[in-house]
Amino acid sequence: MAKVIAAITTSVDGYITGPDDGPGYGLGRGGERLHYWVMGGPWTYDGGHDFAMHGPDKEFYEELVAGLGAGIVGRGMYDAAGAWGGTNPFPGPLIVLTHRVEDQPAAASGFTFVSGLEEALAQATKAAGGLDVSIGGGADVIRQALAAGLVDELALSTAPVVLGAGKRLFDGFEHDIDLEILKAVSSPFATHVRYAVKK
Repeated sequence: MAKVIAAITTSVDGYITGPDDGPGYGLGRGGERLHYWVMGGPWTYDGGHDFAMHGPDKEFYEELVAGLGAGIVGRGMYDAAGAWGGTNPFPGPLIVLTHRVEDQPAAASGFTFVSGLEEALAQATKAAGGLDVSIGGGADVIRQALAAGLVDELALSTAPVVLGAGKRLFDGFEHDIDLEILKAVSSPFATHVRYAVKK
């Protein structure tokens, strides 16, 4: 049965970015440490980087995306990532939740702009064709989806770093949700836990 999986990386103190995130510094100052697991080790914004996952990190990622048919992200993540160079890098179409749908890029980019979470989920579910739907960043999109009871699974990667500032995943979130640990794996760069969201 197809699931909606919210997936994101945080610091130990719950930040999904360091301070001053935005185009060119998508994870904020110091936030690139959150994605050492994605890049296969230390990297910098200015020094370039490769997606060189390996070991437990790669196994976690490949298992997570194996059943994905489409995804949803917020406009903030889309902009901060520089629209991934203009081409969707993820499996299946990517729905971008935004109030500025008039900025819709060309269809060949793999991005579709929509203005509401329920509409985004409906389009992503249809596009996924029976496969899972991923909800990525930012934090606000994940909080909205959890609050609305739309998430079946939360995949949380925790990097071994305390950022002290930036954007928190659960800032202002006031809902009480029970989770069940489905799987946990660790590497030197992150501990990845997949939780079922109890409904």
